[in-house]
Amino acid sequence: MVYFLKKKIIKVVKEASVPEALRVCGHGVGRPSPRGGGGAAAATAGSQDMFDAIVMADERFHGEGYQEGYEYGSSLGMIEGRQYNTLHGAKIRSEIRYYQGFAFAWRCLLHGSATEKDSKKMKVLESLIGMIQKLPYDDPTYDKLHKDLDKIRGKFKQPCSLLNVQPDFKISAEGSGLSF
Repeated sequence: MVYFLKKKIIKVVKEASVPEALRVCGHGVGRPSPRGGGGAAAATAGSQDMFDAIVMADERFHGEGYQEGYEYGSSLGMIEGRQYNTLHGAKIRSEIRYYQGFAFAWRCLLHGSATEKDSKKMKVLESLIGMIQKLPYDDPTYDKLHKDLDKIRGKFKQPCSLLNVQPDFKISAEGSGLSF
């Protein structure tokens, strides 16, 4: 829109008179001069105001264009931010659910065993499950998320070591992968 108006002003200035150009710019013609007076001095001052209006039109259009661009960029940034956060949140959720599913599956497999080694493995798995369940899923502003996630990742290595399992958790474009 700004480009269209700017082009129209240039066309009017080339084809019409200065008062017509000022009308298109939104300035009135025949405004009293701020310097006052009359005669030749008033005509010179009036023509000076007209030229100032034409010259300043570019700056005004630049300001309007900047404002329109800023508003558009802000709304676009909000949309892109939501998309990024949704994707990033889904990756974290997938990782946490992977750890939780791993712990639940091994807890069920070891549930019937009564050896001391298995009881230690069960305690570590229960500890991992407890850490996962303590995460606040309802609070998007939880400031210790990364710190707690690092603790869960570290705790996850402990049952993997005790169970002699080499998990390979990957997040790719197709989704998360699981292999043992």
